Amino acid sequence: MTILVTGGAGYIGSHMVHELADAGAGVIVLDDLSTGHATALPKSVALTVGSTGDSDLVAALIAKHRVSAIVHFAASVVVPDSLRDPLGYYRNNTINTCLLLGAAVAGGVRHFIFSSTAAVYGNPEKIPVGEDAPKQPISPYGSSKLMSEAVLQDTARAHGLGFVILRYFNVAGADPKLRTGQSSPGATHLIKVAAEAAVGKRPNIAIYGTDYPTPDGTCIRDYVHVTDLVRAHSRALDYLRGGGANAIFNCGYGRGHSVREVLAAVKRISGNDFPVEAAGRRAGDPVNLVADVRRLRATLDWKPQYDDLDTIVAHALAWERRLQAGGMQK
Repeated sequence: MTILVTGGAGYIGSHMVHELADAGAGVIVLDDLSTGHATALPKSVALTVGSTGDSDLVAALIAKHRVSAIVHFAASVVVPDSLRDPLGYYRNNTINTCLLLGAAVAGGVRHFIFSSTAAVYGNPEKIPVGEDAPKQPISPYGSSKLMSEAVLQDTARAHGLGFVILRYFNVAGADPKLRTGQSSPGATHLIKVAAEAAVGKRPNIAIYGTDYPTPDGTCIRDYVHVTDLVRAHSRALDYLRGGGANAIFNCGYGRGHSVREVLAAVKRISGNDFPVEAAGRRAGDPVNLVADVRRLRATLDWKPQYDDLDTIVAHALAWERRLQAGGMQK
């Protein structure tokens, strides 16, 4: 039986595809290549270029490859963009997830892993934030993902679909073997942007808000290495296949770093003291997001391998240097 990875040519999705291929799993990819790269995939994995909202295409893939599980990454993910284009985010993230789930149920897919986000919590009242904390998203991106979670849970109740929802905190780093990494132009993720500045691809970097109620005035985030994150997905699939109940898990390390701490690490590891400018707060940015990951560790027996900011930064820098040398084409 085959695993369908949607958005599998993207940043996190391509890491998942390599993880599955390395384990010898049958895997196919559906990606519209709007931000993904076909060259990020193993040559042995079949790519279909198309949308998760194309129900006929998805149904054909499920039937042809006898798909038993879907790992759903395909989404629009930039918080500021969601504030400018909320309809686009609800269309791509929520409506397309509805259509994908319809095809999955009709095709007899048994297991569904959903890529969600800590943005569903908004500005949490308690840190670290647990899975049962109030859901108060402050961006259309977070709202679109929370709506998708509700659709998935209702669908599962009606049709017996097994699911795991994984709420990501801040994903960063790159494949230690440098087979894939974050390659989208115009990236907004801090470690990616700082790595670009460190190798000279950006003249400077802005800190959006220096007056937050945190020790150094900048936002705090829980950074998780992308390889550890996709291994949590593999553990989630094993868990469902072993009869595990439907579940929601935070994915982070349970420890936060401020923007200034991250920039200091990138400067130190790269050896480049690139310019940093203070800018105003950015709409949709929570003050402090750190995961309570006790449920993930206990239920999935997840043991991260790269739980270290310096390691995450070093891998991100290595990937950025590879890109600078001409590493990734569509």
